[in-house]
Amino acid sequence: MMDKSIKIQRTQSVLKELIPEAISTLEDEMLRGVCVIDVECSRGKYDAIVYLDGSVYDEAEKRYILSHLDRVQRHIQTHCMQVEGWFRCPHFRFRFDDSLERQNKMDALFAKVAEELEKGKKSDD
Repeated sequence: MMDKSIKIQRTQSVLKELIPEAISTLEDEMLRGVCVIDVECSRGKYDAIVYLDGSVYDEAEKRYILSHLDRVQRHIQTHCMQVEGWFRCPHFRFRFDDSLERQNKMDALFAKVAEELEKGKKSDD
């Protein structure tokens, strides 16, 4: 069981380096600027979710990027297979990572709650 998890982690690490390298060879300027944050492979390594940084893009740009990355997926897979000498490469599903946005919203909520508690303590005094 432990060997599989190490193999998957190694594959994820390699893909995290190879996917941006493959994207940088594309002719589309908008795609070249995309930052890969993380890669999560499925257990059998047939599928991988590629998380992208979406903090600098609006919704229209995000849709454009996702649709065009789906179109050039085969090029990215071919690049990964050639560089690593793999026989097959996972099928990529691209998603924008919104965890940073969620974390910032939670931090803002906690700050607001702390502020309200401070106001409550001062009014009790």
